[in-house]
Amino acid sequence: MKFYYDLHIHTSLSPCGDRDMTPNNIVNMALLKGLDIIAITDHNSVKNCMPCIEIAESKGLLVIPGMEIQTKEEVHLLCLFKDVYKAVEFEKSINTLIPDIKNKPEFFGEQLIFDIHDNIIGREERLLISSVDITIQQTFKKVKELDGLVIPAHIDKKNFSIISNLGFIPFDLDIKTLEISVHCNKNDLIKEYKYLKRYSFITNSDAHYLGDISERINYMQIENKTIDEVFKFLNRDIF
Repeated sequence: MKFYYDLHIHTSLSPCGDRDMTPNNIVNMALLKGLDIIAITDHNSVKNCMPCIEIAESKGLLVIPGMEIQTKEEVHLLCLFKDVYKAVEFEKSINTLIPDIKNKPEFFGEQLIFDIHDNIIGREERLLISSVDITIQQTFKKVKELDGLVIPAHIDKKNFSIISNLGFIPFDLDIKTLEISVHCNKNDLIKEYKYLKRYSFITNSDAHYLGDISERINYMQIENKTIDEVFKFLNRDIF
């Protein structure tokens, strides 16, 4: 069966996320756009995953808890987990590795934490868009220990991508799938970096605004709408 997805969405917890990116707004917009599966992936935090999951449960939308971590190499990686408790455990493990830099809302934007009714129940005081004191390899190891998976984010971009910052994708990393941005032509990218043909690709919105959440375009062919099936799809070998 075809299930339409967007696995890279930010809430207002990310300082660059619009104020309208609340749990209810995101879930309802995803449904309006005809999506079946989304992932909540704020910068270096998972604190808004739970309300999104709880809201979506009764509406037929599958929400995968995740995080977009910024590593020591200033590389963005999508970290996805099979349940919110594993996501929280990962967040706790990197909590002391986030620089103690206070957020300046007037400059970077607010970092809001919500309940299931979109009430603000807290604000993250530390700036979430800093690099965490953890390497790419260490991130893969920690996430794998929690039965999660890592997808290098927007590898076609000139900033904060594994290719732009390292110049290549290390072959020793357990990677099956790469993320490209909405405007990237996969075939052109493979022509430029021929070794990329060994990987599968997904296209996500990296939405910071409601209108940017993906339309009903990108899909995965899986048997059932479950996190296990999604992980199986993202971990598949293409050769």
